[in-house]
Amino acid sequence: MRKLLKNQGSGFTLIEILVVIGIIAVLATIVLIAINPARQFRQARDTQRTSNVNALLNAIGQYIADNKGIPPAEIPAVGTQEDISMDESNLCVALVPTYMPAFPIDPSVGVEGDADVDGDEQVASTECDDDYNTGYHVEQVAGGRIIVSANGEEPAGTDNISVTR
Repeated sequence: MRKLLKNQGSGFTLIEILVVIGIIAVLATIVLIAINPARQFRQARDTQRTSNVNALLNAIGQYIADNKGIPPAEIPAVGTQEDISMDESNLCVALVPTYMPAFPIDPSVGVEGDADVDGDEQVASTECDDDYNTGYHVEQVAGGRIIVSANGEEPAGTDNISVTR
């Protein structure tokens, strides 16, 4: 009889196992909420947009400096915002490859049409004649200042990104 009683105390009860599983589930939920992958991806895309907008504006600024203060003819008139695309503000020929190796594409837009033949999510100099839309916008305001902006396709909570020089 004593042998039987000793064996009963040497294991976990069902209640103990369920409590441990419950604690692990709560901790896993807290970790997933803290990590929030959707927010991390949104922040990564916004960082990429900010970098791309700065690169585009730097390339336009270099063009203006090299051409004695004259902006590219493809930049729209004062007060007009246009997409940097084949159809509206086609800056590709003016800026690529002299001032930047390729046009970056907004992460949420991707390349439309057949422009990105090499699949690198950029519009290269050899692709300037193809249909492309970068997802970025350019505008010239009074005083010769130029605004490049990204109006990304992110969910609510993401502000438009723009840089002016």
